[in-house]
Amino acid sequence: MTSRVIPAFHRYLQYQSKGPEDQGLAKLRDEFLSKLKEFTEEMDKEGPYFYGKEISLVDLVIAPWAVRLWIFDEFKGGLEIPEGKVWDRWREWLGAVQKRASVMETLSEREHYLPIYQRYAEDRAQSELAKATREGRGVP
Repeated sequence: MTSRVIPAFHRYLQYQSKGPEDQGLAKLRDEFLSKLKEFTEEMDKEGPYFYGKEISLVDLVIAPWAVRLWIFDEFKGGLEIPEGKVWDRWREWLGAVQKRASVMETLSEREHYLPIYQRYAEDRAQSELAKATREGRGVP
């Protein structure tokens, strides 16, 4: 999933509009949503986690990005997760992941993330991931 979800997350976040007629941001939003949908469709149907009742490495790899989807509201006008059965399953998974102490205890307050993600949203970040995203490559 790191080869699909995380690059799509960053392409959407780093995109810079080229003018009022530019549809690039909407296209990248839809691409990111399609990657989240693919991820969700591969989940165990009962859940709440990816493989069922127990959390796994898959859940923990995606969780840091999933619990930070608020950054799209902050910097890109929102993500707007659709309605529907697949998205209900996504929300169930996200809710379960967000409630885990092991996830929540490793997060910083939003105020600490804002300047970091602002650099990504403005495409000024200089991390290896930001550079790879600009060059159209995957997660380094």
